[in-house]
Amino acid sequence: MRIAVIDGMGGGIGAQIVAQLRNEIQDTAEIIALGTNASATDRMLRAGASKGASGENAIRVSSQTAGIIVGPIGIVIPDSMMGEITAGMAQAVFSSPAEKFLIPLVQQHFTIVGYEPKTVASLIAQAAGLIKEKLS
Repeated sequence: MRIAVIDGMGGGIGAQIVAQLRNEIQDTAEIIALGTNASATDRMLRAGASKGASGENAIRVSSQTAGIIVGPIGIVIPDSMMGEITAGMAQAVFSSPAEKFLIPLVQQHFTIVGYEPKTVASLIAQAAGLIKEKLS
C-alpha cells in the first residue's frame, strides 16, 4: 500500500503525520512525501518518508497511484495554505481514487460545522490510528 502525505508551507504538519504513521505502521506501507515546495518535502523526508517529490505535477501524478492520501483539509481547497494549493493540486487530490484522511485544520474563510477543536497532535494520532486499522 502506498500512503501519500501531502503538505505545504514548512511541512510541519506533514512531518508530524509521517512520524506518527511510521510509529503506528512501521514498514508495512510505503509512505511518500508530496510537498507543495521542496522545504515541505524535505521536512517530511527527514521525518521518515520513504521518498518524496515536490510541486504540482508530482502531486497530480502521485495522487493517482496512492491507496491512501493524508494531509490537512486544505489539500482539497484551491488557494488554501496561503495560496500554495493550486486548483490543479486540489482537483488531483479530490478526484483521486485513494481514500482520503483529512486533518480538519482551520482554513481562512471556511467553517467546518460540527468540528470540535482538538490539538493537532491528537488529530494526527487519530488519523494514524484509523489508517493503521485500515491496513490491518
